[in-house]
Parts: sequence; C-alpha cells; structure tokens
Amino acid sequence: MALRPWWSGRERSWVTFRTPDAESLLNGEEVRWAHHPTTRNLPNLLRNTALAVRVLAARRPAAVVSTGAGVALPFFVLARLLRVPTVYIEVYDRIETPTLTARLCRPFTRLFLAQWEEQRSFMPTAITVGPLL
Repeated sequence: MALRPWWSGRERSWVTFRTPDAESLLNGEEVRWAHHPTTRNLPNLLRNTALAVRVLAARRPAAVVSTGAGVALPFFVLARLLRVPTVYIEVYDRIETPTLTARLCRPFTRLFLAQWEEQRSFMPTAITVGPLL
C-alpha cells in the first residue's frame, strides 16, 4: 500500500492470501486468492503454480512485483519464462538474513529492492528504497 502513488494509475491485478487485512485493503480491486500455507507445502505450491499459469496467461502483465510472500515463486518462475520483468521487495523485518522466498526467487528476479541498507549484505545488487510500511 505504501507504493500506491506508483501503482494507482496503472492497470493491476493482485494475488495474495485471503486474510481480513487483504480483503479490507483490496476491496474493489481485482484479486485472486492464493493457497496458504506455502512454505514447504507441495500441494499448495502446485495449486499456486496453476494459479500463476492462469493469471499470467490471462493478464500478460508488464511486471510482477512481490513483497516476499511464499506464493511469489511460481509467479516469478513463470514470469521469467515469459520474459516478464520481476521485482522482489525484501520484507521489512528481516535485516540480517534473507527470507526463504528471497533465496528461492533470486534466480528469477530482475530487480531486488531492499528496505534497509543492511539487507544489501545478502542482496548486494539491491537498490535500497527505505521502509515501505
């Protein structure tokens, strides 16, 4: 939501987990609900991969942006195969070590954004954008 000035004037579609926050914040937006949990859950990885195929085939986005949710992996892999740019924003609360999702998405990410300069120790090519809360 902190990036609203950037995305508000653009066509967009959201993929996230169905939570009370997401339902409230994304009311009126085009949303597809991902399957949770994602970490180390092979059936949900397969479900989210099928979701990624459907969403990316239907939308053909200009970019795929993730703020670190585990559902990012299938979207980033498929986006890379489709030559769609990917942007990964490392989470706010992991300063000294990368998240599992960051490590898994690294080979498929065109642009890494860090919220803390310290995150560049494990993402040296990242651009520090500052906290996005």
